[in-house]
Amino acid sequence: MEGRKIKVKGKDIIIFSKKDSDYISLTDIARYKNPKEPRFVIINWLRNRNTIEFLGIWEQIHNPHFNRVGFDTLKSNAGLNSFTLSPSRWIKETDAIGIISKTGRYDSGTYAHEDIALEFASWISAEFKLYFIKEFRRLKYEESERLRLGWNVKRELVKINYKIHTDAVKENLIPPEISAKDAKKVYASEADVLNMALFGQTAKEWKDMNKNKKGNMGDYANVTQLVVLANLESLNSEFIKQKISQEKRLIQLNKTAISQMKSLIGNKKIKRLK
Repeated sequence: MEGRKIKVKGKDIIIFSKKDSDYISLTDIARYKNPKEPRFVIINWLRNRNTIEFLGIWEQIHNPHFNRVGFDTLKSNAGLNSFTLSPSRWIKETDAIGIISKTGRYDSGTYAHEDIALEFASWISAEFKLYFIKEFRRLKYEESERLRLGWNVKRELVKINYKIHTDAVKENLIPPEISAKDAKKVYASEADVLNMALFGQTAKEWKDMNKNKKGNMGDYANVTQLVVLANLESLNSEFIKQKISQEKRLIQLNKTAISQMKSLIGNKKIKRLK
């Protein structure tokens, strides 16, 4: 899980990403109401019957392994003066995933999915909730902008490497006085070496299969493919300078593409660029 922070009404709120969802510190939110003993605020919220019903509905929607028997037992006791419910007990008896307890030197506490955290913030204070929504949206907007810029940087990197690649083709593969038409054929041929190595098809083959799409194969590549394509362009440039035949280069580039794709698929840093 990767942590970030937002500041709401003077309080730092830690947010973690877990399985493509945001989990927000209920402990930090609770400090707005009770700075010294935030855990008691959470426990008081959890013992509320309306809270338990809300959490149960959320889990039924999102959690296929939710323990309905355990939930029904807790729900039937909610509202009794003797009833108390801690986050750890809720998780243990219902196999809940919407709330997690985290231990650690710097970020221990109770965290909840953003849907649940907003419900908790409403219970704490309507004013606090509105300020929280404002700051949370600002954070998500900034992250979205960084991802957009990251995508653009990757595309520009591919373009820069493509220039290096075409220069290598021009200097090593195109004979002097060749016509512009013939030169274009050589460039296209070398571009298709990369296309075959990474995508398994030439630009023409892709176009024939996607006649209704505008642009080219690269315009529809994902971030992982763009990263690998940039690497292949640089590698092929060096192969060309070493006078390695096109056939041998294609085989080696294909092996490299397979290896790099295996390494990068599922990579968290690449995922955040998507």
